[in-house]
Amino acid sequence: MKHISRRLMAGAALIAMIAVAPGAYAATPNDQLIIGTSLAQVLSLDPQQGTEVKTQEILANTYDRLIAFNPETSVLHGELAESWDIDQTGITFHLRDAKFASGNPVTAADAVFSLVRLFKMDQSAAAGLKTFGFNADNAETLITAVDDKTLRVEFADPVIPDALLYRLANGVGSVVDSVEVLKHVVNSDYGNEWLRTNTAGSGPFVLNRWSPNEIVLLEANPNFWGTAPSMARVVFRHVPESQAARLMLERGDIDIANALTAPDVRFFEGTEGFNIDQAKTGGFYALAMNAGREPLDNPKVREIIAAYGIDFAGIAETIVGPYGRVRNVPVPEDREGAIANPDWSFRPEEAKRLLAEAGYPDGFSLTIKTIAQPPRVDMATAIQANLAEIGITASVIQGNGADIVAQHRARDFDLLIPQTSAADPTALGSLDNFTNNPDNSLEANNAGNFVWRSDWDIPALNDLRVAANAELDATKRAAMVTQLQEEFVASSPGVFPMFERFEPVVISARVQSYDAHPWGLTRLETVTKGDAN
Repeated sequence: MKHISRRLMAGAALIAMIAVAPGAYAATPNDQLIIGTSLAQVLSLDPQQGTEVKTQEILANTYDRLIAFNPETSVLHGELAESWDIDQTGITFHLRDAKFASGNPVTAADAVFSLVRLFKMDQSAAAGLKTFGFNADNAETLITAVDDKTLRVEFADPVIPDALLYRLANGVGSVVDSVEVLKHVVNSDYGNEWLRTNTAGSGPFVLNRWSPNEIVLLEANPNFWGTAPSMARVVFRHVPESQAARLMLERGDIDIANALTAPDVRFFEGTEGFNIDQAKTGGFYALAMNAGREPLDNPKVREIIAAYGIDFAGIAETIVGPYGRVRNVPVPEDREGAIANPDWSFRPEEAKRLLAEAGYPDGFSLTIKTIAQPPRVDMATAIQANLAEIGITASVIQGNGADIVAQHRARDFDLLIPQTSAADPTALGSLDNFTNNPDNSLEANNAGNFVWRSDWDIPALNDLRVAANAELDATKRAAMVTQLQEEFVASSPGVFPMFERFEPVVISARVQSYDAHPWGLTRLETVTKGDAN
């Protein structure tokens, strides 16, 4: 559990092997899973802070949540909760017998500590549950331990119970070892500084080592309450260059690659010895436009860019490929309640004429910021070329996750390409990132909120979203979901979806039972490996 520990010494030989030149590798051992990925967005391993997708797979295997859901069916099931009861005012969870990696027992007090900690820290990770009325002031009253094995969560606002359960199934709902964390509290930081680089969970693995933009090494947790993992170690290796990852996968140096470009994913289609898994995340690759800056504060300019200025179909065919499909409504097209896509297509002459009418006959200049990660860099370059054809000069600025995410949260951008996840696997869950902004003021600092980051003030849409989330009548709620989508499309949005976001993962045929989770919460305790050929 220490960032540097005795386990590091035990794993030193493995680390040395994977840190040297790729050509020196042998086939990976049967009890070690090596994942080639991009660690650029892994900024913190504190589960009540780190929300980035690549962080979630690490958290999902070092912590348990009260509940989780099946990645194929979305059916909820218990992790630390053996069962739960729903009544008119809240949910009562009954916990199983389990221990943390430290050996401490998992208790309802730990679950209370973890969830209250989420709201007391009040960072962007709390946004999904704050929208249901929980906050730093009421959390300790609403979330309580009835006894060591019974947790009670009272509803803060009228809410669809399943929606609350799905949000508790997210990484932010991870239960931390309160006894361990409290040993490391400094200046009332809730143990955040320590937990950023250490783990204190009850999941199937424990953190041995994290070196930013290099490696994350997990080892099997001997105190895990469930079936003992087949893998003694799991290694996440930072391999941001797609072609390097492809070659390593072909040679058997890594077992899984989940940050390949679309052409490199396609290379493995039908290739013997490899399988491709594709998780439909329920989220999107989006384009954020800063509605607080000229000329993007003009709704007409935002509409021209979104509806006429981008060749979505061409980008989908040449760049996005297995990473998604065109979608400009913030509900995936095969999700219940989704409306048809609007007719947004690349029409440069029409766009130039409308820009002139809007007062920009000579166009203007702006920047497009993106994390240096496939396929977003190529998307940014393609959008840059599209905008040039309608008279807008755009320069692309790439950066690592820490820089770009911080600038997004600080409203320091013109255009920016974020990726979203669904708050829950329903139409309302997907809409949340695009219709949620209760207070657009700078003082509100709702940095966990994508709409706030775009300085896009939408009180009517936000009120409709809140009402839909509180509507228990499914027929009435469905009508409100349709209305939300229609009004969103008509509102010249400050942040809008471009492509449904899929996560393609190429897996060696040696690996069995790896089932990519739509939110990146892929559990690895049941993964096994066969012999190399």
